[in-house]
Amino acid sequence: MQELPTWFEVGSLAVLVGLLLADLLIVGRRPHVPSTKESALWVAFYVALAVVFGLVMLVIPGGGPEQSGEFFAGWVTEYSLSVDNLFVFVIIMTRFAVPAKEQQLVLMVGILIALVLRGIFILLGAAVIEQFSWVFYLFGAFLIYTAVKLVLDRNDDEDYEDNVLIRRLRKVLPLSEQYDGGKIRTTVDGKKLFTPMIIVFLAIGSTDLLFALDSIPAIFGLTQDPFLVYTANIFALMGLRQLYFLLGGLLDRLVYLSIGLAVVLGGIGVKLVLEALHTNELPFLNGGEGFSWAPEVPTWVSLVFIIATLAITTVASLLRSRQLERRGESSSH
Repeated sequence: MQELPTWFEVGSLAVLVGLLLADLLIVGRRPHVPSTKESALWVAFYVALAVVFGLVMLVIPGGGPEQSGEFFAGWVTEYSLSVDNLFVFVIIMTRFAVPAKEQQLVLMVGILIALVLRGIFILLGAAVIEQFSWVFYLFGAFLIYTAVKLVLDRNDDEDYEDNVLIRRLRKVLPLSEQYDGGKIRTTVDGKKLFTPMIIVFLAIGSTDLLFALDSIPAIFGLTQDPFLVYTANIFALMGLRQLYFLLGGLLDRLVYLSIGLAVVLGGIGVKLVLEALHTNELPFLNGGEGFSWAPEVPTWVSLVFIIATLAITTVASLLRSRQLERRGESSSH
């Protein structure tokens, strides 16, 4: 596969970072609860931007269908996982009673933390894959395990529990009872105290770290190009803040989302294991030779599989939610 030109990679990252910083500046200066129309326009803008980015890779020197297909497969997968992350964000916001107009700032900071953490994970992952191709066995097994766990746990009531770090900080940090806008420090009766916002930021950040453990192996199963991996993550996270307000109560309607994500992660996990078998270098397996019967799954097959799975999941979820609502109406009369 050809390499994308350096000017394109550097220029793309510069534009994306600029957009994120501008977004953060807007949120910081004008905290508010965005309307449905405002949220929809921003989500549409970021989705259109990702589509244009993927199409541009078809025509630039060094690009082509392979790079474009890998980007779209990675972006769609990361975007669907990000929607699942919104469930936990809703729980955290409720758990810490974050004022509605400050929720945009919390989400934006959470997204920036996620980008930094995922950037570190991607660099580490790329370095490990470069040296040890057998790591695909581990990635594949982990994704299959995650998929099974998603299915088994899908009926459990979702709840957020403070992790060890958050519980410890609650005891150590001098905290105020009330928020003070988006500030993490405030003054109460002449004393300098941290606001609950610091705990919220840390809760979102530590949760992002756990999400990265699932999403990074998943996208490395679709492309090993660090640039495509990172840009797919950036585009998946851009607009997530507006998507949070756009979906609102609709998140509860996606009753089969966990099953759809389990199928996607399981499929990518199987793809990774097959790829590891095909390029096997472990001396105790087949004498260190690859298994000829293990097929290489083309990128376009992965892309069609992911989109079809998520489309079926969404339609089935909405139909099921409508059915449950009708039952609720009939039982209440």
